[in-house]
Amino acid sequence: MNAPERTVSQPIAVVLLSGGLDSMVTAALAKEQGFAVHALSVDYGQRHRRELESARRIAERLGLARHTEIALDLRAFGGSALTDTIDVPKGGVGDDIPVTYVPARNLVFLALTTACAEAAGARDVFIGVNALDYSGYPDCRPEFIASFAETARLGTKAGAEGAPFTIHAPLQHMTKADIARECHRLGLDPAWSWSCYDPAPDGMACGLCDSCRLRKKGFAEAGIVDSTPYKA
Repeated sequence: MNAPERTVSQPIAVVLLSGGLDSMVTAALAKEQGFAVHALSVDYGQRHRRELESARRIAERLGLARHTEIALDLRAFGGSALTDTIDVPKGGVGDDIPVTYVPARNLVFLALTTACAEAAGARDVFIGVNALDYSGYPDCRPEFIASFAETARLGTKAGAEGAPFTIHAPLQHMTKADIARECHRLGLDPAWSWSCYDPAPDGMACGLCDSCRLRKKGFAEAGIVDSTPYKA
């Protein structure tokens, strides 16, 4: 994708863009704040690779300054229903960390996003993690984000030279309904994004996995129509 022109004074921010609803809203918020947004998407062998198509669409529709996609096949490790031959649960969101948790995924992805930011001369990193209406993943919690910011300060040239990174998590304390309202306020089409962990053979979102349930619940509570079609 050719990068649109940006003003000299416009700072760069790197956004981790999965292609999901949360990352789409996060990218739009970063742009609204005046950043030239560089998006990073990771093809990690996820069974719902359909989200990568959505990431490309979002980057194009938002007119992001740059979109980089890299491959890092986490199927070599397995250990998750998203990267291994483990059934995606469809029984509803529980209290335990589900098998859709990918070992250390956000830890790995934030390291990559920070490396991308340092190479681009950026000091702002955005990630769309949420700690309210979510599946209980430990790498979505505020204490993890705060800890990573300190790790990035200690482990980078920029940090060592006194120019640490700011890790933005603008959706951290929002409910899914709040996020749906932000999506609407920002003029985004929900169908640009993809949340389903286990797409049906015909390509529709299943409507039953944790991610689909949380998304549908959020739009319903917000009283906003989700333009994404669901199988169930």
